[in-house]
Amino acid sequence: MIAAPEIPTDFTLLQESETHFSSDTDFEDIEGKNQKQGKGKTCKKGKKGPAEKGKSGNGGGKPGGPNRMNGHHQQNGVENMMLFEVVKMGKSAMQSVVDDWIESYKHDRDIALLDLINFFIQCSGCKGVVTAEMFRHMQNSEIIRKMTEEFDEDSGDYPLTMAGPQWKKFKSSFCEFIGVLVRQCQYSIIYDEYMMDTVISLLTGLSDSQVRAFRHTSTLAAMKLMTALVNVALNLSINMDNTQRQYEAERNKIIGKRANDRLELLLQKRKELQENQDEIENMMNAIFKGVFVHRYRDAIAEIRAICIEEIGIWMKMYSDAFLNDSYLKYVGWTMHDKQGEVRLKCLTALQGLYYNKELNSKLELFTSRFKDRIVSMTLDKEYDVAVQAIKLLTLVLQSSEEVLTAEDCENVYHLVYSAHRPVAVAAGEFLYKKLFSRRDAEDDGMLKRRGRQSPNANLVKTLVFFFLESELHEHAAYLVDSMWDCATDLLKDWECMSSLLLEEPLNGEEPLTDRQESALIEIMLCTIRQAAECHPPVGRGTGKRVLTAKEKKTQLDDRTKITELFAVALPQLLAKYSVDAEKVTNLLQLPQYFDLEIYTTGRLEKHLDALLRQIRDIVEKHTDIDVLEACSKTYHALCNEEFTIFNRVDIARSQLIDELADKFNRLLEDFLQEGEEPDEDDAYQVLSTLKRITAFHNAHDLSRWDLFGCNYKLLKTGIENGDMPEQIVIHALQCTHYVILWQLAKVTESSSTKEDLLRLKKQMRVFCQICQHYLTNVNTAVKEQAFTILCDVLMIFSHQIMTGGRDMLEPLVYTPDSSLQSELLSFILDHVFIDQDDDNNSADGQQDDEASKIEALHKRRNLLAAFCKLIVYTVVEMNTAADIFKQYMKYYNDYGDIIKETMSKTRQIDKIQCAKTLILSLQQLFNEMIQENGYNFDRSSPTFSGIKELARRFALTFGLDQLKTREAIAMLHKDGIEFAFKEPNPQGESHPPLNLAFLDILSEFSSKLLRQDKRTVYVYLEKFMTFQMSLRREDVWLPLMSYRNSLLAGGDDDTMSVISGISSRGSTVRNKKTKPATAEESSSSDSMWLNREQSMHTPVMMQTPQLTSTIMREPKRLRPDENYMGVYPMQPEHHQPPLDYNTQVTWMLAQRQQEEAARQQQERAAMNYVKLRSNLQHAIRRGTSLMEDDEEPIVEDVMMSSEGRIEDLNEGMDFDTMDIDLPPSKNRRERTELKPDFFDPASIMDESVLGVSMF
Repeated sequence: MIAAPEIPTDFTLLQESETHFSSDTDFEDIEGKNQKQGKGKTCKKGKKGPAEKGKSGNGGGKPGGPNRMNGHHQQNGVENMMLFEVVKMGKSAMQSVVDDWIESYKHDRDIALLDLINFFIQCSGCKGVVTAEMFRHMQNSEIIRKMTEEFDEDSGDYPLTMAGPQWKKFKSSFCEFIGVLVRQCQYSIIYDEYMMDTVISLLTGLSDSQVRAFRHTSTLAAMKLMTALVNVALNLSINMDNTQRQYEAERNKIIGKRANDRLELLLQKRKELQENQDEIENMMNAIFKGVFVHRYRDAIAEIRAICIEEIGIWMKMYSDAFLNDSYLKYVGWTMHDKQGEVRLKCLTALQGLYYNKELNSKLELFTSRFKDRIVSMTLDKEYDVAVQAIKLLTLVLQSSEEVLTAEDCENVYHLVYSAHRPVAVAAGEFLYKKLFSRRDAEDDGMLKRRGRQSPNANLVKTLVFFFLESELHEHAAYLVDSMWDCATDLLKDWECMSSLLLEEPLNGEEPLTDRQESALIEIMLCTIRQAAECHPPVGRGTGKRVLTAKEKKTQLDDRTKITELFAVALPQLLAKYSVDAEKVTNLLQLPQYFDLEIYTTGRLEKHLDALLRQIRDIVEKHTDIDVLEACSKTYHALCNEEFTIFNRVDIARSQLIDELADKFNRLLEDFLQEGEEPDEDDAYQVLSTLKRITAFHNAHDLSRWDLFGCNYKLLKTGIENGDMPEQIVIHALQCTHYVILWQLAKVTESSSTKEDLLRLKKQMRVFCQICQHYLTNVNTAVKEQAFTILCDVLMIFSHQIMTGGRDMLEPLVYTPDSSLQSELLSFILDHVFIDQDDDNNSADGQQDDEASKIEALHKRRNLLAAFCKLIVYTVVEMNTAADIFKQYMKYYNDYGDIIKETMSKTRQIDKIQCAKTLILSLQQLFNEMIQENGYNFDRSSPTFSGIKELARRFALTFGLDQLKTREAIAMLHKDGIEFAFKEPNPQGESHPPLNLAFLDILSEFSSKLLRQDKRTVYVYLEKFMTFQMSLRREDVWLPLMSYRNSLLAGGDDDTMSVISGISSRGSTVRNKKTKPATAEESSSSDSMWLNREQSMHTPVMMQTPQLTSTIMREPKRLRPDENYMGVYPMQPEHHQPPLDYNTQVTWMLAQRQQEEAARQQQERAAMNYVKLRSNLQHAIRRGTSLMEDDEEPIVEDVMMSSEGRIEDLNEGMDFDTMDIDLPPSKNRRERTELKPDFFDPASIMDESVLGVSMF
């Protein structure tokens, strides 16, 4: 482009009179045929004729033109309506609004421009108004500074960021207004060297303001103005080409037929078009260099995104001028932006370019330079960015397959297994375009062939090969879902898939290997499931969506097609692969997706009989649990009473169960009656039959076969003899569990008799005793099975069983006794909280590899979750959770989420009891440390530091709302103080109590106490102290001094921190008005604690501050009702106190007689105590660090060079972010010294970009 002339930085008011322009509402007619009559020719660029030079700015007429009143135009009968109001309403046609403004501009351009300037100012949210006097005499920077001073400080919002439907529409109306304005003015007004210069100067100055609203609004306006000018330049270019062709055609005519007048006219017209184009280029250069090159690296992501979005439009719209490396480099650089929305705009801009294959030649250099960056963005942390990066690579692939290497493609291939469905679908489309969309010439002759000879056969094989090479064989459902939208015809070609499995290979064709056949069956099952269920696999969807009528019809058609095909083919497939457990397991799932009515309507009963025979043979051949459960589910799917095939299937199922039950009873009788040890063959027969019965009992009610008695005998014999094989015990426990659950379902759903309830109750109690016995079995697998079943039974038969109006089940409620609770807890401690290397139960001789470790951890997590569920639902006592909570830090990586959730749920049930449980867990750890190291342990040891860290984590879980946890925290301190002074020192009172160091741990909770509660807890602490203790300064007494200091110093600090916090918050946070607390609210929330405090007398040691001291406040300032309550309003909390609350708070009542007796003795030492405490508060200031984790984080103004991410280390706490007001704007000249105009990629890009030549 031609270098831009300097845009004037001042709003100059020209003294020339206004030219009366012709209408700009019609596009210029090249031939001059459509010119309206009565209009004179437009003076080019607004230059005035000699007769107009003496006229005034108003043209010597009235102050306003038509449709004007008081300087503002009237639109649709609305008087005094400003441009901003009209655009904000969005009700008027934008072209009529612009036409009205153009008319006013023709009558008085200064007033019209003033309206336009105020329009931009008001669109920025500024309430200031630029007056005519300011417009004439003030410079650009002075006007902007004046508007900055008048900016509304009450709110950080402005029209472009305000919420609500009206403001969302405002942005589009604002952009439309600018586009229509340029379009309507493109033939005359924009060339008058006044309107555009003024607007560009204004927007350039505003875009450099440090006020975000000005900068954001003006940048958007400038970019939309630039887009409109690009469109004008494109039209000029087209007109110039047309004129040039007409000129060349006329000049090439023979002299006799050549029209010289037309040649001169075309030559003059081309000259005018060239001049207009040069001026448009100057305008675009001014906007690009004055706004874009500064704002595309702005600190605000929205502004950067606007710039990138618009430059993408310019390159796509006018590729001859903008699609080159000089402009593409800005998009390439910005692909390294820290904010996802900016990176997203880069990708969408590039997609518009790569979509047009005619532009590929101009993108070759850019592609080679930034291809690696685009490939890496497929793994972007923002899923929207990753999706668009994959789509962009798909367009690159379509434009030229040689650009992407095999490694680049592989980076995209594996994303088909992503859990995020849009990413996976985009990767699936890329995969399909790369591997499946090409069709060989010989395939064209196979289009009408079906089955194995169809053109899809090779594509199905390719899909199988890809699935096997990806080595993610358990995720076939994800692969199918990823390609479902783009390869539906291929994935639904089930006839081809079944033919590949059943038919013999053709001559010269390689047969499928066993591994490939297994993969094909799995893929075929996944495609059938996707077609029948019409929703993504687990982990990829947010829930089942409502299907449209078209989707429902497609679903029904697919199920019909599946049933008609596989009703015939499935028995053949089962017969062929009957001995292969993996293949049979997948094939047996197909009937779940059949339309069973087709068996009758299609006269396919013989194929149903063949299917039932094959299932029966498979049950007899296999003992694998997965195969047997698949057979059971198939029978369950076929045994549907709604269909006529039910009787046929039910008879086959009953015959099979009869045979299995008779065989099991016969084998069990022989197995238990033998006096000698049973041989392995008998044990195998019992186990295999028991496996089959258990698998069927999971999905079918087998109550009429009375399986409880035989399983009870088996389990009882195992307890008595102790030599029962573990697998038999495991499956017998599971089968008995199913028996009880089916009995419970029967008595719940139907009107049961009292005898049925008593029989079920007896069976359940006996079964629980058997499971409790097996908790002490030597075999770990048996103990884990017994524990899991026992937790389930206790949960099912707890008090929860009566919910939902089922009071008749009250006799079945079973509460575990203390011995059972103890055994369950012991099992958890012995088998869950163990080191990974100590777990030798990866069992069955498997190597302790990574997979087995993950599986073992998953099993232990399930065991812990089962027990924690009993705690959460109050099946076991809450204090048993103390042994769980104390493991929080040690096993945080493995079970931290489970333990934390248990804490949260127990706190919701009973805050006080939960707090007592937490302090109990800390006491247990402290006692364990004492037993290991003795009382003379090192308080800097890792063990003690670990307990303190655990206490700190516990304190963080209480959150910031101290009112909600007030009672619980106070009770926690009470129990902690009592524990610390529980064991007196045998050497006498001159030595500290044995557990005194526990106060150091307890001090971690001091920051959670309210100010007045700290005083109350301090009073309670001094009840356990003697006067000599307060005078001790040895190291062994440091825990006591530290704890006392956290209670004493915290009182004043809390008040001051609240005052300073609220005052600072009120001056910086907008739109957050603090509602004053009423006296009623304050008194109601604090009545209990204040009455409790007023009913006691603090010992003389607490009254000493009445003597003046430089480090203590007056007692009057510490009174909650006079000072504290006004600063920190407390809302009343309505909760139900526990039943024993009165007994728990008796320690807070006054003991006036004892205090009066000791008052005179303690008064003698009052002065010494003041001096002592003054020294202690200076020497030992450890309490100030207790609240460091609860303070609000410092919110910084995150610029582009920083990550913009603040980690919240406080668990369970949320903070409100604050918008920081920018300082007043500096003028353009001052800012050039601070921020040069050259581009610094380090401000928004990764370091990898630095030092690399772009082009």
